[in-house]
This record gives sequence, structure tokens and C-alpha cells, in this order.
Amino acid sequence: MRIDKFLWSTRYFKTRNIAATACKKGHAKINGITAKPGKEVFPMDEVVVRKNQIDYKFTVLDIPPSRVGAKLVDIYRKDTTPKEAFEHNELLQYSKDYYRKKGIGRPTKKDRRDIDDYLDGDTNNDEASTIDHENKSKEVED
Repeated sequence: MRIDKFLWSTRYFKTRNIAATACKKGHAKINGITAKPGKEVFPMDEVVVRKNQIDYKFTVLDIPPSRVGAKLVDIYRKDTTPKEAFEHNELLQYSKDYYRKKGIGRPTKKDRRDIDDYLDGDTNNDEASTIDHENKSKEVED
């Protein structure tokens, strides 16, 4: 069975076209060798697929006749992905939450806009309150 069809039928990718594109980009390897979409997969092959910044590693146990249900996927492959790969992904999520430490480097364009919006919001309120205060004091004098 072709590698792109195998990845699609074992539910690593939603469509076969996406699986073929991933193979063309070099995200699929069979026994350590980068595989084109038409490369054949046989039982006991070691496959590595890079998806969402995680290298999924698995051993092919059998070839499915067509796309299989999610509960039946483990019949056709044995997952050997190390847990460190998933932990690394969690660390990436934390780093994206806070991308720059305070006081390090110049503000980015987004930071500058946020600062300007914050400062403009405060000055508008201050000006409005001083104008109201001046109007009230004139009314009291009249």
C-alpha cells in the first residue's frame, strides 16, 4: 500500500491529498528514508511522520483494506512515539502564551499599538474630566 494511502487510512491525516502533500514536503520517512507519496509500505516498517511539530513514530503491523475506524487503528500500527515529543509540544504552548519577557528588547509593532491605545484611552478620559470640571466652575460663577 502507498504511504499516503496508509497514513490516510490509519487516520493520521484527514484527506489523502493532505497526506500526499506531507509526503512531498518530506514529512514522512520509512525506515529512516524520506518517502514520496507512492512509496510502498510493508508490515514491520518503521514510519516517522511529522505533524503539528510532533514526530509520530510507529511500526506497521498490517495493511488495512481501506480507511478504518478510530478504534481499529491500533490493529494496523504500533505507536512508539516518545512521551518527550508531546511534552515538548506543551512547552511550545507555554512559550507562545508569553512570547517576550518584560524589559527585554524594543517593543514590537503590536506592543507599540497596545501601549498607544492604552495611553490614548487614559488621556481622553483626563481631558474630558478637566473640560467638565472647567464648565462646572464657570456655571457656578455665573
